[in-house]
Amino acid sequence: MGGVENVWIYVIIGVVILAGAIAYGVNLTRGRGGDTRTLDREAPAEPQLPGEDLDRRPPTGATDTLAPPETPTAPAEVETAGPPTAPAPTAPPEPVIERPESARGRLARLRARLARSNSALGKGLLALLSRGKLDEEAWEEVEDTLIASDLGVEATTELVESLRLRVKVDGTTDEATVREWLREDLLGLVQPEMDRRIASSRQGDRPAVVLVVGVNGTGKTTTVGKLARVLVAEDREVLLGAADTFRAAAADQLETWGARVGVVTVRSDKDGADPAAVAFDAVKAGIEEEVDVVIIDTAGRLHNKVDLMNELGKVKRVIEKQSPIDEVLLVLDATTGQNGLQQAKVFAEAVNVTGIVLTKLDGTAKGGIVVAVQRQLGVPVKLVGLGEGPDDLAPFDPEAFVDAIIS
Repeated sequence: MGGVENVWIYVIIGVVILAGAIAYGVNLTRGRGGDTRTLDREAPAEPQLPGEDLDRRPPTGATDTLAPPETPTAPAEVETAGPPTAPAPTAPPEPVIERPESARGRLARLRARLARSNSALGKGLLALLSRGKLDEEAWEEVEDTLIASDLGVEATTELVESLRLRVKVDGTTDEATVREWLREDLLGLVQPEMDRRIASSRQGDRPAVVLVVGVNGTGKTTTVGKLARVLVAEDREVLLGAADTFRAAAADQLETWGARVGVVTVRSDKDGADPAAVAFDAVKAGIEEEVDVVIIDTAGRLHNKVDLMNELGKVKRVIEKQSPIDEVLLVLDATTGQNGLQQAKVFAEAVNVTGIVLTKLDGTAKGGIVVAVQRQLGVPVKLVGLGEGPDDLAPFDPEAFVDAIIS
């Protein structure tokens, strides 16, 4: 019996061991991908793609049949900071081209200034001539007044003799009558019949050439700039030549004047260049560009310096190698009075002056210089300057001049 009991004990132990092994194997099979799943466990969250908005993701298990799933976008590249770049250069603003006032429109304004500057002459003469009795002493005062106005001895003598004859024949000293006599005689001295036109139109297949000369300090370069404005206002195409190469700022000054009205200036790149060469280049450029007129500014020079006057003659000759000179304008300071007449004479001999520009014919200037210089040179006053403004240069009008004196 004892042997049989031992056998059963071994059998029971083996069955227990076998059942445990079978249970272990079943559990192992389920853990390796069997069909059984735990229902109350949440599925692991799907990883979020870069740039994906969770609020826009469809619920788990849902299928969007209307639109394809969004394609994940690549992350934006991050630029690394480099050295600072300089700002792009900005284009300079376009220059404002001025439209000068017409020369015709200036006369009324300039006449008023001229009247103020010469009022002493007119009022003094009228006061003397309107006296009840004109004796020799009174006529001497008339002569002194005229000579003091820079009229000159010869012109003064002619005017006084004419007035004395009129008073003697008519026997009146009525102011209105005397004013008319004075106007007629002064106008005769100013010579209104002179041709005062400026050569500013093309001559055949070339431009007109104007040479501007004068002594130091007369406002020559400024006059050239103002003359360019006068001609531009008359619809002329103008080119300037900066042949004043001795004064450092002269070319810059002239170029500034030209730029304001859209006029080109031909100049040298270096100070002290040969003025004749610059003048030659300016005329050549004017011919090539087919402008209407070329105006050449020259250096101021003293009339009593022979070498400087000879150099001016050289400038003229060099220009004439490619084009005739149509106009030589002499700029005179009206305040110099009779002292300017000798200057005018020397310049006329050197370069054949064809016209006079009287600057500063206001303030202390005396109107008689107009008559004196015309008589001295036999050429007309063509332009007068009556102020510092850019448009204070106008063609000389004999009648307006005389009317301003006796107004």
